[in-house]
Amino acid sequence: MSKFDYDLFVIGAGSGGVRGARMAAATGIRVGIAEGRRVGGTCVLRGCVPKKLLVYAAHFAHDFEDAAAYGWRLRPPTHEWAHLIAAKNQETDRLNGIYVNLLKNAGVEIHEGYASFIDSHTLNVGGKKITSERILIASGARPFVPEIPGREYSITSDEALDLMSRPERIVIVGAGYIAVEFAGIFAELGSEVTLLVRSQLLRGFDRDIAGELEAALERSGVKLVFGGEVSGIYKDDKEYTVETSEGRAIKTDLVMFAAGRDPNIEGMGLENIGVELKSGRAIEVDEFSQTSVENVYAIGDVTDRMALTPVAIHEAMCFVDTVYKDRRRSPNYEFVPTAVFSQPPIGTVGLDEEAAIKKFGKVDVYTSRFRPMKHTLTKRDHFSFMKLIVHPESDKVIGCHMIGDDAAEIAQGMGIALKIGATKADFDATIGIHPTAAEEFVTMREKRVPKEES
Repeated sequence: MSKFDYDLFVIGAGSGGVRGARMAAATGIRVGIAEGRRVGGTCVLRGCVPKKLLVYAAHFAHDFEDAAAYGWRLRPPTHEWAHLIAAKNQETDRLNGIYVNLLKNAGVEIHEGYASFIDSHTLNVGGKKITSERILIASGARPFVPEIPGREYSITSDEALDLMSRPERIVIVGAGYIAVEFAGIFAELGSEVTLLVRSQLLRGFDRDIAGELEAALERSGVKLVFGGEVSGIYKDDKEYTVETSEGRAIKTDLVMFAAGRDPNIEGMGLENIGVELKSGRAIEVDEFSQTSVENVYAIGDVTDRMALTPVAIHEAMCFVDTVYKDRRRSPNYEFVPTAVFSQPPIGTVGLDEEAAIKKFGKVDVYTSRFRPMKHTLTKRDHFSFMKLIVHPESDKVIGCHMIGDDAAEIAQGMGIALKIGATKADFDATIGIHPTAAEEFVTMREKRVPKEES
């Protein structure tokens, strides 16, 4: 009989932790899992899923207006924010129940409470001592809020999803995908939005795509303020004042920070067992998700490798294959498609132009910018932009980027093409579906003149 309570104990019941626990339990081992909040994690309860429901709601603002161009006559619509949040909560409650049942049906024992290490095989979970042969950390990440005067007056994406009334004015601090997504949500639903960007919008994304989004946000009424950081938030009877390091003072009804996320390791007692960290924040792991402590592993956002839900699930599957199925497999981060559910949305896979040039020295670039067919009747100032980056020696497509309607759906298919090594010739030989936006990816023929030559 084993001297441990479990063969595997998982810290964190988000997407990665739940998948790892379930698949490990399917091999016949004893598995337990700890969750300090609700089972389901960030993506299901506080991120991707509820946020996209709000994105859908925001889209209707334009859809009602556009319908008139196609002959529909509607009464002026009104929006009830509280109804939207209540409906969102009902859906996340349903998903929470599904995830709980998935674990129970797999034979995984759920423990409510936060886990901290006593030693490398022993955890304190909500005051209860639990031992396990191996431990998998999948505790995710949380929004970062800087230590500034008045930080207590701000909210993050967690609280934004539970607001029972929509602010008339909101300042959003940040430049990443969460910041631009919420900027679009609030702006389309009627709020006056100011987006404070320290230096560059969507750092790490293709610069042409980021530039197109910047223009689209400004057309939608979002005020973009570049430069400086928030130095303090001050409150009077009716409003807040956001002060910046460059001397700006912005009046608003609500302040939201979307300026990055920190791995959830606080209070976990990693120092008690000697788990090594990188940059003092994220857990350091090897290619098989093993930490510096032999029986302790980590996956997902807590490792700060590639903070995407499907990636965390992929890492979980690789962990189970390696440790419990005698099939050593490490996660592959090449050509991972991803999306930003901004308005308009972004879909991307592979290298951006800057990274491609840095890696290969020279690349061929193909672009297309056009008004979507839908808006030939609405006359809306709305554009789609697509970009292919090709390695000239091999002819392989190494980057594919799009901003515009259905970008996320299209990028998923492009991800398959790039993953199997499709060349520009393969794209050119593919017959397009007409009339669609996606056909642009197989009809671009003219190379863009290199920037240094233009």
